[in-house]
Amino acid sequence: MKYPTVYRSMKIDGLSIFYREAGPKDAPTLLLLHGLPSSSRMFEPLFLRLSDRYHVVAPDYPGFGHSDWPDAKTFAYTFDHYAEIMNHFSEALGLSRYTLYMQDYGGPVGFRMILEHPERVEALIVQDAVAHNEGLGANWKTRREFWADRAPNESALRANLLGLAATRTRHVGNDENVERYDPDLWTDEFYFLNRPGQAEIQSDLFYDYRTNVDAYPKWQAWMREKQPRLLVIWGKYELSFDPGEPERYRKDVPDAEVHVVDGGHFALDTAADEVAALVRGFLGAAC
Repeated sequence: MKYPTVYRSMKIDGLSIFYREAGPKDAPTLLLLHGLPSSSRMFEPLFLRLSDRYHVVAPDYPGFGHSDWPDAKTFAYTFDHYAEIMNHFSEALGLSRYTLYMQDYGGPVGFRMILEHPERVEALIVQDAVAHNEGLGANWKTRREFWADRAPNESALRANLLGLAATRTRHVGNDENVERYDPDLWTDEFYFLNRPGQAEIQSDLFYDYRTNVDAYPKWQAWMREKQPRLLVIWGKYELSFDPGEPERYRKDVPDAEVHVVDGGHFALDTAADEVAALVRGFLGAAC
């Protein structure tokens, strides 16, 4: 490859933040924000398909992947804190303008970054990330009970969110053609979730997810006012979120491109070529 991926870490706010980077530094930048329970690793298929033309950068959040995992007793695992660290990361890397690609947890991190520094964002790509309360699916009943009363619902939440079945379902969804999916995808993530300290980290962060629901109206108002260039990509086998969510973005941004692809919550598992082509077309139209 002309632009092979490099794997680096840098100190941000006293933490070692790991990131992947590829592509020409003077090309348009694509900043990719990952979801639960993945890491920047989930974007490797896009690195392979986009780094010839774009500067692609994908960090790991604290508590994920190869970034530091500070103790949950001393570190605030909140989406506000993540957005602050990711903004500082982009500044340290000299990313003054970029297209933001947000998957799952990347949505609440990314929208906070946008509201803090809207001048940095050239366009938005949303892949299976929610910005409307109605977009949370049926399996969020257990999760809402956890938000309402944490202690008695902690064990149920961990099974619902962090168990092996839930980890597998995030990838396969309701796709009957399970032979397309590499089981290492979810077994590796399940192993990660069972590392010491992870249950506490992920429980704290997910308890803070309730603040995203409160913030949805602010994100919607920003989209309606600014009418950003927006590409929405959704896996048709997605079970984590409500299938009507993609069209809700179009209500906020009528000119948004909305595409349902042949994949699940992690659409790049099976639809990387399709997603990469959509991203190339979307970004190319802006040039």
